[in-house]
Amino acid sequence: MSTATVSATSCDRLEIISHLPVLLPRHRMPILFVHGAYAGAWCWEERFLPWFARRGWAVHAVSLSGHGRSQGRDDLDRLNIDHYVADLIETIDTLPVPPILIGHSMGGMVVQKYLERAAAPAVVLMASVPPQGLIYSALGLFFTAPQLLTDLNRIMGGGEPSANSLRDVLFHQPISTDKLQYYWKLFQPESLRAIWDMTFYNLPNTSRIYRPPMLVLGAQYDRLISPGQVEMTAKAYGIRPEIFRNMGHAMMLEQGWEKVAARIDEWLIEQGL
Repeated sequence: MSTATVSATSCDRLEIISHLPVLLPRHRMPILFVHGAYAGAWCWEERFLPWFARRGWAVHAVSLSGHGRSQGRDDLDRLNIDHYVADLIETIDTLPVPPILIGHSMGGMVVQKYLERAAAPAVVLMASVPPQGLIYSALGLFFTAPQLLTDLNRIMGGGEPSANSLRDVLFHQPISTDKLQYYWKLFQPESLRAIWDMTFYNLPNTSRIYRPPMLVLGAQYDRLISPGQVEMTAKAYGIRPEIFRNMGHAMMLEQGWEKVAARIDEWLIEQGL
């Protein structure tokens, strides 16, 4: 099944990339993907959006404020997690029905914070920042890969990511130099306020969170959100995590990404969506 691609904006402010089945969708709920730190909607557009649309899903990905082609890049350091949650609410309001939410890394934290305010038909957290925050990730990098932690701090200060840092942080499997350079041009700085929110200041209150059906996924060789941290997330919500072998943090871009997509598709169908 081929797909029609629509690039749209919400109030001319947020970039939303949509892939819609040419025929009527086979599934009644749309899917909204939320990217992680340093990224944008582009990380879903390359593989996940067309893959899910070919299987009859109406799928959308938003670039949070200051990311991708959304407005706010000049004010990035003024943005916090609550701003990103407001972006998510604004995007959801443009859709005909509440969507299934899929969040990666920081996007998973944004989805959890959204669930303090509203329900969702279902949620998938991919290598998500756990409810306990980023402190465990920072400590892990400090002891096992201090240079990577230094590089991340430099990027937050407005520096550009290095290709080597991207490879080490995001990918476990081999990646070509050309592909790595392509991603290097797309990644960007992240808001320091948002990072601090995810570390200490604005963590999810799990007692207040709506509990829709939830799938928690992680990667065996993730250097940012380790399998142990994925287990922390799953335990907080009373479910079992699923860890994909031989993969790194960028689960939607790694070789083997289709296994992740297929598991999400299978699980959503199991939920009757």
